[in-house]
Amino acid sequence: MDTRIGFGWDSHAFKAGVPLRIGGMLLDHPEGLAGHSDGDVLLHAITDALLGSIAAGDIGTFFPPGDPRWKDADSAIFIRLALEELKHAGYQIVNVDTTLILAAPKIAPIAGEMRSRVADILDVDMDQVSIKAKTPEGLGLDHVAQCHAVALVERALDEDDLKSMSAIVETQRQLEDVVDDLLASVHGLPKKRISPVYDTEDIT
Repeated sequence: MDTRIGFGWDSHAFKAGVPLRIGGMLLDHPEGLAGHSDGDVLLHAITDALLGSIAAGDIGTFFPPGDPRWKDADSAIFIRLALEELKHAGYQIVNVDTTLILAAPKIAPIAGEMRSRVADILDVDMDQVSIKAKTPEGLGLDHVAQCHAVALVERALDEDDLKSMSAIVETQRQLEDVVDDLLASVHGLPKKRISPVYDTEDIT
């Protein structure tokens, strides 16, 4: 199986007196998110999505909420563990898509900066990370922040795989050259010439 999908979800209640951290960023808001760690609902959901894609359990499997070592811990630690598990299983991230659900603060004005920060944490390009935000209209959940995350991963090719593929391509080219030479010498057919699909002289 060359591609796999993982889904993650997390939820934290707002709490006065703690900083609000989402996506590895400290946000200006009167309340933060309650949690044993820093309560980063976005990074927690992504962590579960990555672990789920390779059937490696969930965030609680590796970081039990009752363990004092993870009290107020930076959630980027959880992401790094998930990335190590992903690498160990032979997979790499294709893209991550997330949806935050919270009444406040507004995410849209900082979504670009947040995507950049999450991409740095995941060690991927920014265009591989999507962060959207919705409000929990009619659900009575204004005191809660939730996040849904989906991760698409693909099997990573190691150096030996790449060398093997390169050798196959080169062998195929050599075979085609031999066939062309035989046709040219036996039947007097001209060698194949690959023509462009458009006239480069017409490009404007």
